[in-house]
Amino acid sequence: MDVTLHLAQDPEADELLGRSPLAALVGMLLDQQIPMEWAFKGPSAIARRMGADDLDAHEIAAYDPEAFAALLSDKPAVHRYPGSMAQRIQQLCQYLVEHYDGDASAVWEGVGDGRELLKRLQELPGFGKQKAQIFLALLGKQLGVTPEGWREAAGDYGAPRSFRSVADITGPESLAKVRAHKQEMKAAAKAAKAAKE
Repeated sequence: MDVTLHLAQDPEADELLGRSPLAALVGMLLDQQIPMEWAFKGPSAIARRMGADDLDAHEIAAYDPEAFAALLSDKPAVHRYPGSMAQRIQQLCQYLVEHYDGDASAVWEGVGDGRELLKRLQELPGFGKQKAQIFLALLGKQLGVTPEGWREAAGDYGAPRSFRSVADITGPESLAKVRAHKQEMKAAAKAAKAAKE
């Protein structure tokens, strides 16, 4: 895996995401309740604070939990909820160590089909169905991981140029389209909720 991603809109952070499967997974894990770019800058900030140029699942899994939470809490914080996200990242890395010998790419390498890959992603701590489908779409659209049936398994996120998620972000213009789509979805949800009241 060595491609150029544009999810963080930051050259150093995007370079890490493009070459490190674990960084991409951690960025996806962080992508909730904060702006997308902030989430995907997280892995680079964590690596830098650990004094490394990449993330290591074994090292993170074995890190002292309080020290790791402090590492994410240092200003600027890696996430709005650095303590709980530190715990989730460690749980993810512990799972990868236990099931994939710490190799994040083993989650998708040699997988039989899209449904199996979706199942594997949903088994990761912190990955519900929607997050798993978005990451599956990212793998297929930008990282060349295209097992048979991957688009179907990714649901709406697998549709070509749908601008629904980070899977479709290739630069500032597509980021703006994805953000506009998310705002439309929030407005529609809010209107539907108001209609029920």
